[in-house]
Amino acid sequence: MKKTTWSIDPLHSEIVFKIRHLVISTVTGLFRKFEGHAVSEADGFNSTKVYLTIDVKSIDTNQAQRDVHLQNGDFFSADLYPQITFESTSFVNTGGNHFVMVGDLTLKGVTKSVELNVEYGGSQRSLQGVVKHGFEVTGVINRMDFGMTWNVLTDTGNVGLGEDIKLVANIQVSEQVAA
Repeated sequence: MKKTTWSIDPLHSEIVFKIRHLVISTVTGLFRKFEGHAVSEADGFNSTKVYLTIDVKSIDTNQAQRDVHLQNGDFFSADLYPQITFESTSFVNTGGNHFVMVGDLTLKGVTKSVELNVEYGGSQRSLQGVVKHGFEVTGVINRMDFGMTWNVLTDTGNVGLGEDIKLVANIQVSEQVAA
């Protein structure tokens, strides 16, 4: 069976997260630096292996002071754990363009199995003749599962930050061509 390796195109991909703030609104952030690849063994993407590494210090919430706080020991401990990694353990088509991807997410030194929804957006040949595929990956993780327990109480007794983090990654991959 032919194996094909697909590289994440960072210029046409993004990894975004959202978390509730003060129970009344949502703060959005993203990671500016990441790399990864996928290895498929058939014409489709069923059973594809996905590998992703994210540079924690590339976090950007559009507020520098908050970004520094997120990098410290209250959250990511970026000096001790400079990378977030993900390695899929299964990638299963659930019908049409929809897949469920399960994998090991390592964040702040803690590895947990997570389940993510994947929607295949289709394929296209670039102007340079390279085959590209697009995917939207969504899911929710609980930050407490990864040792990110910092929080504050508001004057009304509500927590300052939600526990669930919504993940949205729009990923475009390009076929790696042997040199």
